[in-house]
Amino acid sequence: MSWFKRSLNGLLTKEKRELPDGLWVKCEKCGAILYKKEVSKNCNVCLKCNYHFKMNCDEYLNILLDEDSFIETDVNIRSKDFLNFVGKEKYSEKLQSTIKKINLNEAIKTGYGKLNSFKVVIGVMDFNFIGGSMGSVVGEKIKRSIQRAMDDHLPLIIVSTSGGARMQEGLASLMQMAKTSAKLAEFSKNGGFYISVLTNPTTAGVMASYAMLGDIIIAEPEALVGFTGPRVIKQTIGEDLPEGFQRSEFVLQHGFLDMIVDRRDMKTKLTEIIDFFIGNYNLKSKSK
Repeated sequence: MSWFKRSLNGLLTKEKRELPDGLWVKCEKCGAILYKKEVSKNCNVCLKCNYHFKMNCDEYLNILLDEDSFIETDVNIRSKDFLNFVGKEKYSEKLQSTIKKINLNEAIKTGYGKLNSFKVVIGVMDFNFIGGSMGSVVGEKIKRSIQRAMDDHLPLIIVSTSGGARMQEGLASLMQMAKTSAKLAEFSKNGGFYISVLTNPTTAGVMASYAMLGDIIIAEPEALVGFTGPRVIKQTIGEDLPEGFQRSEFVLQHGFLDMIVDRRDMKTKLTEIIDFFIGNYNLKSKSK
C-alpha cells in the first residue's frame, strides 16, 4: 500500500491515508501525485508540468498507429549469450528473467503499421529491456526493417530510447553501429525516407548511429540526448556544464535536431511530414 500526507488549510498533518498500489504515480519532475489512469489518457505526460514519462514499446505503438494496424515482424529472434558473459549475474539468466518479467523478446519491436492511413515500417525501442541496450538482435531487426522499407518503398520510423550498446555482447554489439549506419546509407541512396524519434534517454552507441541519421530527427521535450552522460563529462573535464546540457532543447539550439514535438502531437506531426515528403521520396500513397 502507498500513502501520502493529507493537507488541511495548507498545513500538512501527520495522518497517513492508505491507497491501493498502482492507482497513483509521482511525477519525477514536479513531484505531483497523479491518478495513473488520467496520466495514461494523457499519453503518459504529466498533467501539471508536461513531463514525459517513459513508456514501453506497446504504449508508444498504440499512440502512433491506427487501431489494430500493427503487424509485428521478426517476432521470434532472440539474443544468445555467445560470450558466456558473467557480471552481477549471468547474461543468459538476465535475458530469461527480463523476457519473463516484461513479456518482450528484445529491446525493440518492429513491424508494419498505418499512421493515419499511411503505411509505414516502424521500430520502437523499450528501455525496460536491459536499458534499451543495442545488441546483435536489435541491430539485425533494424537492418531487416530498413530492407523492408526499401523493398516496399515505405517511410521508415524508428523511436529510440537506449543506454547504448549492450556490453554483455562485446564487439558484436558495437558492430551494430556500423551495420545499421551502412544499411541506412544504402536506404538513402535508393530514395528511402527515414524519420528518427528520440525519447528520454537516447544515448551512447544508439545516438552515435541510427538515431541521429534520420532525414528528419525529432525529439520529445527534455529528452536526454548525447553520447556520454553529463555526469561523466563533468567529471572528465572538471568544469560545470551549461544549464540544460544534452537535453533536447539544448541539442536543438545547437543544430543537431530538426524539431521538438510533444508526444500528444507526435502522430499528427509525423502524418504532416510524411504527407509533405511523400512525392519527393517516391513513397507509396495512403493505403486503401
